[in-house]
Amino acid sequence: MKQYLKHHEWQIIEEGFDPHLNRISESVFSLGNGRMGQRANFEETYTGDTHQGTYVAGIYYPDKTRVGWWKNGYPEYFAKVLNAPSWIGIGFNFEGQELDLAKAKVEKFERVLDMKQGLLTRSFTATLADGKKVSVQAQRFCSMADGEVGAIRYALTPINFSGTVKIKLSVDADVVNKDSNYDEKFWDRVYEESQMGWAVVNAQTKKTQFQVCTAMEYKIELGGERIGGKVFTNNREKYADNVVELSLVGGKELVVYKYAVVLSSENHPKDKLVKHCLGKVGEVCKKGFAALLHDHAAKWEHTWKDCDVAIEGDIAAQQGIRFNIFQLMQTYTGEDARLNIGPKGFTGEKYGGSTYWDTEAYCLPFYLSTTNPDVARNLLIYRYKHLPLAIANAKKLGFTDGAAFYPFVTMNGEECHNEWEITFEEIHRTSAMAYAMRDYIEYTEDKNYWVDYGLEVLIGISRFWAQRVNWSSDKNKYVILGVTGPNEYENNVNNNWYTNYLGAWTLRFTCQAIDFVKKNSPEKYQALVTQLNFNENSETKKWKDISDKMYYPEDKSRGVYLQQDGFLDKELMAANDLRPEDRPLNQKWSWDRILRSCFIKQADVLQCMYLFEDDFTLDQIKRNFDFYEPMTVHESSLSPCVHVILASKLGYQEKAYEMYLRTSRLDLDDYNNDTEDGCHITSMAGTWMSVVKGFGGMRVRKNQLHFSPFIPDQWKSYSFRVEFRGRVLKVKVTKTKTEVVLESGEPLEIVLDGKPLSL
Repeated sequence: MKQYLKHHEWQIIEEGFDPHLNRISESVFSLGNGRMGQRANFEETYTGDTHQGTYVAGIYYPDKTRVGWWKNGYPEYFAKVLNAPSWIGIGFNFEGQELDLAKAKVEKFERVLDMKQGLLTRSFTATLADGKKVSVQAQRFCSMADGEVGAIRYALTPINFSGTVKIKLSVDADVVNKDSNYDEKFWDRVYEESQMGWAVVNAQTKKTQFQVCTAMEYKIELGGERIGGKVFTNNREKYADNVVELSLVGGKELVVYKYAVVLSSENHPKDKLVKHCLGKVGEVCKKGFAALLHDHAAKWEHTWKDCDVAIEGDIAAQQGIRFNIFQLMQTYTGEDARLNIGPKGFTGEKYGGSTYWDTEAYCLPFYLSTTNPDVARNLLIYRYKHLPLAIANAKKLGFTDGAAFYPFVTMNGEECHNEWEITFEEIHRTSAMAYAMRDYIEYTEDKNYWVDYGLEVLIGISRFWAQRVNWSSDKNKYVILGVTGPNEYENNVNNNWYTNYLGAWTLRFTCQAIDFVKKNSPEKYQALVTQLNFNENSETKKWKDISDKMYYPEDKSRGVYLQQDGFLDKELMAANDLRPEDRPLNQKWSWDRILRSCFIKQADVLQCMYLFEDDFTLDQIKRNFDFYEPMTVHESSLSPCVHVILASKLGYQEKAYEMYLRTSRLDLDDYNNDTEDGCHITSMAGTWMSVVKGFGGMRVRKNQLHFSPFIPDQWKSYSFRVEFRGRVLKVKVTKTKTEVVLESGEPLEIVLDGKPLSL
């Protein structure tokens, strides 16, 4: 862990500049607004270790798959979220001396992310090689009020000198992805131009031919007065800037306001991109920094009112949950059904593709409870629209008759991940789409989703499962061979318990959906039967047979379900017995050693018991938790939150709190030594679930909302809001009582600690 960030309820604070921690801070202090985002790179020149990153939602590049040995079924490409044209550059040159914190003596450095209003502030004093000393305060935000706008206020004061400065204000599309093959660049030139006061660059991605147009305007003040200076303009391929030369007066503050507009061809006609971009940046510049910040902060105020989790008495815990919510809300707003939630959001490029099963298994509950139901519905419709490509993905692997296999990683519905043991063996993810549907319908009571979209998806998924199983005459059961479960520290195993359970459940759930649609919308059902060439009698008979006769590995002597057939062949030992220098295993051990060990990245069995907890007794959950938790190293960011929820249910309050701190501060404290690659956005929704479903005990059972809260010893109180079927409820838990208040909506019957309660 790296605990260098100060604890604060509403802010992330870094005091002092350590270049070795800079990449971590660039991730943690990232900004976004659902449409675009920016790592916390410096505006001025920085020649030290940095990961430059600007990102535009929906813009990607299909990089050619590189594998040592090609196999049938490999995807043609690995999608990359692209490092997009940079708009933040503001360079300073003082008579030949460049402001560069890698070369200057840096004092009084502070970086602050104000999460309440989404504002990044950085201040420092720097002494250059020739002795010139400057003081700087820079502020930046990506507007939540307008997802195409970013703004910077950069204030610089010369402390011990007067003289000439050249200020370079740039737009740069000549950028490289961190993970590009052979340093290949993914942008082609379309247009660039700079005139006094503004610059614009339009660039196009190779292959996919997305266009992103970035324009900037600026204003400069000296001592509070508007100043022009001598302006030079420069253009080269994929780059444009203004260089402003003016005189500085010692002790007098210079303020540069830089405004940027970023438009993509996903939302604007290509032939009008430049015109629209220049027109809009002019309007933004006239509006000014203060007015733009006001609108942006007002949007955040409204957002926080709906989704804040307040914790009293534990600042580290409070900071952790708010950081997670902040990143979730600035990554995905739900306003565009074409977009989804990337595992790194706008904080980095690792994992390439924009959509994993994380969305359905982890993120959906957060958006269901904190936003308009249409936001969660859009996440489901995103997968519905990709159904034809899920069928095409299955066909590439030899499946037939409309079987649908959803991708592990995707941008547009095509599979674009190229590790065989994960891409083609981690088949459980296709049923995450079905579980998300159940989650949505139970929470919203919108059963018409089955009619409008859901049943078609479920039939495709069930056809996949019916072809993926095979009958074992030895076991006299159906088995599923050659898979990888959520625990990726076991590959190519037989009868992964989680996978078998989820496959069988999906077949039953599809039959339930068929009965509903057939009864409530017979015309729609008959149309689907014709469209899908669906033989209800023969297909559902097969599905019911599979679900009734599925094999589940089990150790009856211990009373636990086994992760897979050969799990007990491993040497069983506790993670606490590992040497500290061996962790994290995925960075210290060979893959061969990991696969032969008993250590668990995330526990498959416990994941399933979380999803289907009402299928199991409390004693069953306890025995399996006690068996698997000690062997779990939690090197998946998705792991700790599940353990919080189950530990809370079991009354293991200390373990629940320990795991909560791990999930909520995973990136802030760099638990897994990988925050520099970007924050773990999708697992952040699990942090919210840790509080609301774990400590708060929130469930939907038999069409009612249930709460069974407890409060960690370290806290004085905690509270959260949830939206449920048109109502807004506020729940507050203290040491002595639980209050549930219906803040808006029709009266509601809930269950609190097992007792009915009328609101």
